[in-house]
Amino acid sequence: MMDWSAIFLTLRLALVVCALLLIIGMPIASWLSFSKWRYKFFVESIVALPLVLPPTVLGFYVLVAMGSQSPFGRWYQSISGHAMPFTFTGLVIASVIYSLPFAVQPMTAAFGQVDRNLINASSTLGASRLRTFIRIVLPLSLGGVVTGVVLSFAHTLGEFGVVLMVGGNIPGVTQTVSIAIYDHVQALDYAGANHMALLLLAFSFITLSITYSLNRRAGIFYRPYRDSALRPEVGFAKTRRH
Repeated sequence: MMDWSAIFLTLRLALVVCALLLIIGMPIASWLSFSKWRYKFFVESIVALPLVLPPTVLGFYVLVAMGSQSPFGRWYQSISGHAMPFTFTGLVIASVIYSLPFAVQPMTAAFGQVDRNLINASSTLGASRLRTFIRIVLPLSLGGVVTGVVLSFAHTLGEFGVVLMVGGNIPGVTQTVSIAIYDHVQALDYAGANHMALLLLAFSFITLSITYSLNRRAGIFYRPYRDSALRPEVGFAKTRRH
């Protein structure tokens, strides 16, 4: 038996988290790629912490930070009238923190591979940093951006520890697919758990397969585009022959 409320809640959570990570992740990745600050490894370490921290540890500290005893928790409760833990909003914030490295790291790697000659040429021609990013860096890094978004989407679909710590297990409010599977197993309903697990497995596999296929095609398209026509030294050499 499928728990459709958990499925729809999980999809909604994953879409909201992906949208937020796209907005938050690109500036962070861009700064990590192009900043020359000596101590930026501290920021890199903070972003990567969810990769090595046990989900229960991360979930515990996020829960404490959202609680009514923290300044942030008291501020949120004063404007909303209720506490943030065990709500969909709390679930979104926890999921954004937990999936942040899955979005930022592919974007950082993609931005770092953009030819600096193109960026320098754009700056020499008077383009602002924002215009250079939109017109040059982003198109040449689109594969990394898509990969980051899809990985964070797939990762959010399968979250368990952080979701359980921060959101609890409230049907229709914070009960995601992974928690619903756990409930089925606890009730010895292995058939129901298997149906939902297979659905999650198939969806994740198809999503990743499509993403990597598109990235492979994008790599074939962008490689000659990046290595020939757009290189300033190639253009200069052709002009000099004339």
